[in-house]
Amino acid sequence: MTVPVALAVTAVLALTGNPADRLADRPLDPVRYDYAHRCIGHAQRGTRMLESWLTAHWAGESWGIVRCERFTGRPIWSLHSEGRALDWRLDAGKPAERAAALRLIGLLLAPDRTGTPAALARRMGVQEIIFDCRSWFAGAPGMARYSACYDARGRPRRIDRTSAHRDHVHIGLNWPGARAQTSFWRSPVSRA
Repeated sequence: MTVPVALAVTAVLALTGNPADRLADRPLDPVRYDYAHRCIGHAQRGTRMLESWLTAHWAGESWGIVRCERFTGRPIWSLHSEGRALDWRLDAGKPAERAAALRLIGLLLAPDRTGTPAALARRMGVQEIIFDCRSWFAGAPGMARYSACYDARGRPRRIDRTSAHRDHVHIGLNWPGARAQTSFWRSPVSRA
């Protein structure tokens, strides 16, 4: 899997001031992915904290957390159904917003000062990021093609901008992150 040049450069630049650096001496949160299994109908504490953190530190705005939906033809639910995903409005078609989205993704996936990949994502409990037909899932080396945007032969599909995540960044949390039990949410030093 290759990382787009813009994203790779952003990740390197994001090392300066990475909030994960302040936690590098603490035990690292494990890599994990928790599938959604039902509709809960309310936002989880950690997801609301992520929304507040982004509001205070990042361009864009929240497009919401809770939306009960099952994936068509699959026995799994969207993380939004359990209140564990946030859609952050940044449009890939607008250069300044695209740059802000790529900086955010780069920061989440950047290594900390000890070289731990996706350090901030792990510390926050982020398990998935989707933007502009690219996706990252916990444990992956970087952004890759988002499967909804391509057919079985790898050819681009025609899908709407929102389904392709071209008008927002989708950030999904695992259960510890959603419950604000990961090292980032437990440490007031990291959230400053």
